[in-house]
Amino acid sequence: MASPAAPSAVVLLSGGLDSATVLAIARNQGFTCHALSVDYGQRHVAELAAAAVISQALGAAGHRTVRLDLAQFGGSALTDRSIAVPVGGVQPGIPVTYVPARNTIMLSLAMAWAETLGARDIFIGVNAVDYSGYPDCRPEFIEAFEAMANLATRAAIEGARTAIHTPVIDLAKADIVRRGLLLGVDYAITVSCYQADEDGRACGECDACRLRRAGFVDAGVADPTRYR
Repeated sequence: MASPAAPSAVVLLSGGLDSATVLAIARNQGFTCHALSVDYGQRHVAELAAAAVISQALGAAGHRTVRLDLAQFGGSALTDRSIAVPVGGVQPGIPVTYVPARNTIMLSLAMAWAETLGARDIFIGVNAVDYSGYPDCRPEFIEAFEAMANLATRAAIEGARTAIHTPVIDLAKADIVRRGLLLGVDYAITVSCYQADEDGRACGECDACRLRRAGFVDAGVADPTRYR
C-alpha cells in the first residue's frame, strides 16, 4: 500500500471494471494514486458517479473530473444519441461505440496533470484481448503515446521521463476479474454499460455488458452487476 513517501501516479478512472482494477493494481504497487475521470459528453454520467465511489473505496489520494464536450463532434454512439448503441453482440471491425481520439485526449489530460504533480507514471485500463476492437487500446498506440509524452513535456526534457502503465492490456476479462477480486475490488460499485440508466443499472445487451458478463462467467464468480 502507498505511504507518504510513495511515488505519485495519475490513474485514468472511467468507473468501469477495467479501470477500477487498474487503480487497485497501482495502489498495490505502492503508488499514491490521483484518479482522473473525464466527462466527455457520454450518454450517461452514471459511470462518473461510480468513479467517485471507486476512488474513495480504493484509497486514491484524490479524484478529479475534467469536463469537455466531444458530443460537439459526435461520430460515436456514445456521444451522439442519433446513433444507436449496438446490442446484437460483438462483431468484427471497429464498432460505432468507438469515440474518435478519446484515449489520446484522456492520456494528454493525464500527462498534463502528472507533470504538475511531479508524477512520472500514468495508468490506463486499456485492454487488447476482450475488447471491442478500438484502435487506441492497442500496445502500438500506447508505445507511440509514451514516446510522444517524452518529447512533449518539460519534465521529460529535464530528465523525468513519463511511463504509461497498462497492467490489464493483455489479460482476458476473467483474469482481470480474478486479479481485482484478489485486490479487494467491489465490482458491484462499477458501471461498464454503454447505456446505463440514471441509477447505473446495465442494459445487459451492449458489447460492454456482454464482455463484462462473460468475464464473470469465465472467472467462475457471481456477476454483481445490477441490470435493469
